[in-house]
Amino acid sequence: MSDIVVFHSVLGLRPVELGLAGRLRAAGHRVTTPDLYAGRTAPTLEEGFALKDAVGWETITGRALDAVRDLPAETVLIGVSMGAGVVGTVLPHRPGTAGVVLVHAVGALPAGVRAGLPVQVHVADPDPIAPPAQVAAWRAAAERVGAEARVFTYPGLGHFYTDADGPEYDAAAAALTWDRVEEFLSRSRPGSA
Repeated sequence: MSDIVVFHSVLGLRPVELGLAGRLRAAGHRVTTPDLYAGRTAPTLEEGFALKDAVGWETITGRALDAVRDLPAETVLIGVSMGAGVVGTVLPHRPGTAGVVLVHAVGALPAGVRAGLPVQVHVADPDPIAPPAQVAAWRAAAERVGAEARVFTYPGLGHFYTDADGPEYDAAAAALTWDRVEEFLSRSRPGSA
């Protein structure tokens, strides 16, 4: 069993993140899903970015840090789209993090990531939010610091292919992504209690 926190996308805390959390709870994990927008959501990426700007990055990351404050040091961090950037901000404050999963984005790899940190990435290919050059640069940075990173790309899909309520949804790719996340958690047992 792992302790896990799932940080939501720019659209807010929605069924895609809550569904992932439910799936992980059913597999025996303890999952926290902080609402970084305090109940607000957006139906489109454009409105989501406007909402993110209205809430403010400092408030978003402050809420994220508050949400993990009392969680075990080895809690696994999962970021969905914008949540990958949140993970990048939280990770330096959580050196005991047992593992990281980034879905639909890579964010910045913080300086000082410990060697051997298990990281799994899932992105569409190509993805305008996580273009191939950015993913390649992230992978090279992960190799330089010695993170145990595995990047999965899903060719020909839209950015938010795991969102069953969105126009880019691909059921097969979403199922494969979530199966790979569960396998990552069970195989490496990051954050095991």
